[in-house]
Amino acid sequence: MNESELIQKALDMLNFSYAPYSNFKVGAALLSKAGQIFGGCNVENAAYGPSNCAERTAIFKAVSEGVRDFSAICIVGGPKGVVSDYCPPCGVCRQVMREFCNPDFKIILAKSISDYKIFTLGELLPESFSL
Repeated sequence: MNESELIQKALDMLNFSYAPYSNFKVGAALLSKAGQIFGGCNVENAAYGPSNCAERTAIFKAVSEGVRDFSAICIVGGPKGVVSDYCPPCGVCRQVMREFCNPDFKIILAKSISDYKIFTLGELLPESFSL
């Protein structure tokens, strides 16, 4: 699996985003160590609290199907689904990633197939709490 395939899947997931309140659409693509890709998008709710980020949607989808070993995730997002800047994960998503991933887990923030940055979870969530 190369970065461009994961980025394209994340970009494709923008089409499924349900963001009528913020109009900020986010797509994610999670890569398992076995090579499976799980897509996710943000799903908003009028009460905001029940809303779910794209990253957590992808992780929860994978975990609900029995997959718990991951190597990377790509995240894209922007107003009305127009990606013009990098879209880093929120603090809650970083902690959920840490629940299932090691500090060397790769997080790809992309603007396009050719414009992206790669971080480790340890870089984005230093001194993290986990079991």
